Amino acid sequence: MTTPPDTTPMVTPDPEPPIRYGRMALIALVAVLVIAAGFGVVVSARWLGGRVSDALTAPDEDAVLEVEPGIDVEVEIPAGATAEEIGELLAELGVIRSARQFEAAVDTAGVANSLKAGAFDLTTGMNPDAVINVLIAGPKISVFTITIREGLRVTEIIDLLSEESEIARTDFEEALFSGAVTTTLREMPAEPTFADWEGLLFPDTYEFSENTTASDMLNRMARTMQVRMDAVDWTAFEEAGFSKYDGIIIASLIESEVRVPDERPLVSSVIRNRLEIGEILGIDASTLYAMDTRDPGEINVDFDSPYNTRRYGGLPPGPISAPGLASLQAAAEPAESEFLYYVLSDEDGSHAFAETIEEHNANVDKAREAGLLG
Repeated sequence: MTTPPDTTPMVTPDPEPPIRYGRMALIALVAVLVIAAGFGVVVSARWLGGRVSDALTAPDEDAVLEVEPGIDVEVEIPAGATAEEIGELLAELGVIRSARQFEAAVDTAGVANSLKAGAFDLTTGMNPDAVINVLIAGPKISVFTITIREGLRVTEIIDLLSEESEIARTDFEEALFSGAVTTTLREMPAEPTFADWEGLLFPDTYEFSENTTASDMLNRMARTMQVRMDAVDWTAFEEAGFSKYDGIIIASLIESEVRVPDERPLVSSVIRNRLEIGEILGIDASTLYAMDTRDPGEINVDFDSPYNTRRYGGLPPGPISAPGLASLQAAAEPAESEFLYYVLSDEDGSHAFAETIEEHNANVDKAREAGLLG
């Protein structure tokens, strides 16, 4: 029977991207044709030729691709991806030249279950074995750097750590107060305060990973202080009747008073000399610490606190800041001097040192004339 001609108006469809077939698709296509032939279905040569051409020229997972090597590529390996899926992804991005070669290398090494998910920095044209080693090692981990300068108080250190790490400040507080952070430099009370932790976190530049917790950061700083303390020779200091914790207290006073590095041993000698003769230290930085301020204009010399070294003799009960290594060394080995006093003598922070009160008063007058004192 002859089919009457179709008189329906022709509508040209929107062009579609060509259908691409790999090797498996070609086999499937041939199978379809065999089945169709069995049912007497006629397929045009033009249609068949186009489909076979597409199948033969399509990208093949067995094919070895030509890629320009050495181009940086950031690859995200999905969680749960198989070696085959990873190989196809890497080949698509040009990281490797053959997905099948990659899968074979994984099988040979027996590491299919060791390939890790995550973000990796790779390059095009890599050897499959090299890629496997990277994927076994694990994804790149973001790191960040935090610099804790000398002389900061523990509350200021926590503020900085929280700001730079974007970890809640309360996490740092909980770590310090819960016992999650430890130190060998003093015995902590059952319920420690910020003052108990003062001076025990070493100021330095630290590099932390994105997975670091608040307690990890604080423990690392506490351990670093222990290491720095061990690097100082405290023999003569302890023979003079002081403890290593006293050394941290003195070092914190030095750190808070000195701006010119060469003066650290001299300020240390003044502190030691005054302690030896039973003279009050009169260090205003300690009183300001008790008042929770750094503004000298707010000082109250009558403020009732054991940290007020104008009212109470001896050392304050604890450090007033985080001392660096140079101040620790100066505390352990003060300069040989008879100095009992010092006062600002220059805008750069330099001090004039004196052995007698008369000489000191003269230096104070000069400082006032220069506008260095209020």
